[in-house]
Amino acid sequence: MSQNPTKHTKVLIIGSGPAGYTAAVYAARAMLKPILVHGSQPGGQLTTTTDVENYPGFADVIQGPWLMDQMKDQAKAVGTEMIEDHISSVNLKSKPFEASGDNGQKYTADSIIISTGAQARWLNLKSEQEFRGFGVSACATCDGFFFKNKEVAVVGGGNAAVEEAMFLTKFASKVKLIHRRDELRAEKLLQKKLMDNKKIEIVWDSVVEDVVGDQNPKNLKGIKIKNVKTNKIEELKLDGLFIAIGHDPATQLFKDQLKMDNEGYLITKPDSTETNVPGVYAAGDVKDKTFRQAVTAAGMGCMAALEAEKHLSSK
Repeated sequence: MSQNPTKHTKVLIIGSGPAGYTAAVYAARAMLKPILVHGSQPGGQLTTTTDVENYPGFADVIQGPWLMDQMKDQAKAVGTEMIEDHISSVNLKSKPFEASGDNGQKYTADSIIISTGAQARWLNLKSEQEFRGFGVSACATCDGFFFKNKEVAVVGGGNAAVEEAMFLTKFASKVKLIHRRDELRAEKLLQKKLMDNKKIEIVWDSVVEDVVGDQNPKNLKGIKIKNVKTNKIEELKLDGLFIAIGHDPATQLFKDQLKMDNEGYLITKPDSTETNVPGVYAAGDVKDKTFRQAVTAAGMGCMAALEAEKHLSSK
């Protein structure tokens, strides 16, 4: 296979989704001719979300995959070069920065915007994946609204799980928190709030064994849980199941080159998307474990592009 010549760009955007696409729109409009490298399924977590009701600008419910296609087409229309490749290594010590793709393509860049996102951790049950978007979700703030006066369960025991359970009580008639141990990891103050909430019931020492539902139309009916101490299996009738066992940011690529926190999220300067390497920016869920919304990711993508442009013009 003949080697492609190295591709150079002023701005290399790694990763798609709202952060990457918005960064591309702003960088392209600033005449920086960005290159955006995306994987085989561009669009990130939103492509697994069907109904989107909280993205500003749409009075009617829109579809996550459609929104991502629109952003992609917009970024292309204003002059972004889109390349399907998987960046397998980067060198942030060289000037310009260097990146290599799986297929051997080399890239050099005067600035880099990282928008590789994060993935929710799943229980990895076949039945759970089957009902994803049909009653099974990993985001209460995205999907809680659809469970008005219904019964739901949250799996997990950390801050995120407790916060999701509390949030869901705004809509659901009953929330069961299922935890595999007999005490929660969440902070004490949150635990107290949880215990005081009449709508929440905690199911201790239990793990989800299976997700049960109808096929046509696809619709969650309940779950089978196993008590880890007694091995007893029982079935709970439910309308919704929320998995809240954490997220993993896609930052392996930048290990030992960029500062990250103990969970692997990239650390940026206050009120900025700049990492500890000048000219390298991080936007979206790859650095944000607090909000994790499409609109905040898009906002950071805009910030990153504007910061990159300023950085390049000061050179």
